Amino acid sequence: MTLDDFGSGSACVYNSPSSQQLVQTLLTAQKPAPLVLASQSSIRRQLLLSAGLTFNTDAAHIDERAVAEGIQGSIPEIAKGLAAAKALHVAARHPGAIVVAADQMLELDGHDFSKAADATAGRAVLLRLRGRIHYLHSGVALAQGNQVLWSHVDSAALHVRQFSESWLDAYMAACPEAVTSSVGAYQLEGPGIQLFERIEGDYFTILGLPLLPLLAALRTHGVMPS
Repeated sequence: MTLDDFGSGSACVYNSPSSQQLVQTLLTAQKPAPLVLASQSSIRRQLLLSAGLTFNTDAAHIDERAVAEGIQGSIPEIAKGLAAAKALHVAARHPGAIVVAADQMLELDGHDFSKAADATAGRAVLLRLRGRIHYLHSGVALAQGNQVLWSHVDSAALHVRQFSESWLDAYMAACPEAVTSSVGAYQLEGPGIQLFERIEGDYFTILGLPLLPLLAALRTHGVMPS
């Protein structure tokens, strides 16, 4: 057998109908749909970046209060519904893309809280939470075109300690942005962690994005390899 004979035989193998079909399949395989994050939250963006995802951002600016009033169900269901509404809103601007959106709501005694309008309102919220247990409900959804592909909500219970008002004054002076930019007037990933004596629930849920269920859904829908 000569070297030419070996090469000829190899060519026959790679030119077989089954091999040609495999090559054609690989060449024409569709790329994953582009991913868009419908949020201006820096922490949600960082969570997805840290997980190794590539995406664009396009914040969903909707009237959340008006949308929430049209959603029937518990506060966790409203958080999930708001996430779906945001995802659909942004998906309409990005044909073919898969859009991920999230929403977080705080519940105390069956009532939900919005972000504080100013420092005075933020202080009042923190005083209401002092020494009590409240719940954070984080909803997340995927949408493509006019269809919600998947939605999920997860909850965490947070036990706020009996802090002094002098400590509260110092906290508000040190973290003025957190007081008005986050529901509950705190950010757990900063000095706001000092508010708590115990936390029950998933860390990513508390940050506003149930990350592990989201990653599983992205694998299911072909955005990430499984």
